[in-house]
Amino acid sequence: MSAPLQAAAPALVLASASVARRAVLEGAGLVFTAQASAVDEDAIKQAARAEGIPAAETALMLADAKAERIAQRLPEALVIGADQMLVAEIDGTERWFDKPPDLDAARGHLHALRGRQHRLVTAILCWRHGRRVWQHVAEPRLRMRDVSDAFIETYLAVEGSRLLTSVGAYRLEGPGVQLFAAVEGEHAAVLGVPLLALLDFLRDHGVLLR
Repeated sequence: MSAPLQAAAPALVLASASVARRAVLEGAGLVFTAQASAVDEDAIKQAARAEGIPAAETALMLADAKAERIAQRLPEALVIGADQMLVAEIDGTERWFDKPPDLDAARGHLHALRGRQHRLVTAILCWRHGRRVWQHVAEPRLRMRDVSDAFIETYLAVEGSRLLTSVGAYRLEGPGVQLFAAVEGEHAAVLGVPLLALLDFLRDHGVLLR
């Protein structure tokens, strides 16, 4: 049964296992299914770095790879792919941050980012009928406070392994908001979904009522 504001077809599929992205779409009242899409993100990033491809295009490449894999199996569905990269200027060099593999790496992320501004390059796109039909990139900017070592250690203890799901080793939707002095951009985009742009596309595509 379709939701009141959403057409019965096409089916929406989120090509992601992200809890935060699912929560954003559910909060907006969208009816969808979520399917994890296994792609070699490290290989894509390494190739992009080697070729000098900028972060925004790299994020689109990652989102595209995820969505295309699901879209090949479900050509009639509208498949949403998304990816997010954290970019910060550190010692005059643009550094790309990945999800930390463990809490020691998460600690390193927070130490590197404190007192600095960084960008969350957040790409989203849709596939249907075997091709990409829409894409968008948002770049929220966040400035982390010059937090103390004690704050970082306490934060790591409070959040634990939940931090390993975020490229910045923080969750803005939780106590991680206490890390920040300023946030510029759409909150949903910080969480991984440029929601307003996506909703505009879905209305234009006939998925949502205008």
